[in-house]
Amino acid sequence: MDLSHISSQLSSSSPTRFPDCCLSISTTLLTTLTTLLPKKPAFTLSIGSGSGLLEGLLSHSNAAISVEGVEVASSVNRYIAEEDMHVAAGAWDLYSRARQAKAWMFVYPREPKLVSRYIEIYGEGDVEIIVWLGPKVDWGDYEPCFRSSMFAELEVLEVGLAPYEIAVVARRSV
Repeated sequence: MDLSHISSQLSSSSPTRFPDCCLSISTTLLTTLTTLLPKKPAFTLSIGSGSGLLEGLLSHSNAAISVEGVEVASSVNRYIAEEDMHVAAGAWDLYSRARQAKAWMFVYPREPKLVSRYIEIYGEGDVEIIVWLGPKVDWGDYEPCFRSSMFAELEVLEVGLAPYEIAVVARRSV
């Protein structure tokens, strides 16, 4: 399916599940994220982008947004443009371009230590905002990654996700 077709299936009132994306997606979510994420020439790096569906829909819905992805296997990517898709050496590997990104997204991340390592190694770079999207039950494992960092200013958003999902925006503390 192409992004135009998928986009036409989305609703603002109820999030839609797709077989190749862990996160439920709605137009409300896309609108909220495109409002939060930096505009070109700045870019957002989605760490663990998977199929790239959310990232592709964000770029498709707002041409002023640039979302690049990083994943351990390029073969899973279906929706991010090839030039915007990057490969890490493994689930433990950090992608150095994170230093230049103005925003990071973690969608259904698997390992809190990876989030902590990105913040520790590249948090002093250009990143201003981190968006964490995933199951509410997992947030307790990830919150300390942010609370004990320079990104301790946290905001939970109600943004058109499934009832069991949560969106958290972490901003650099001043």
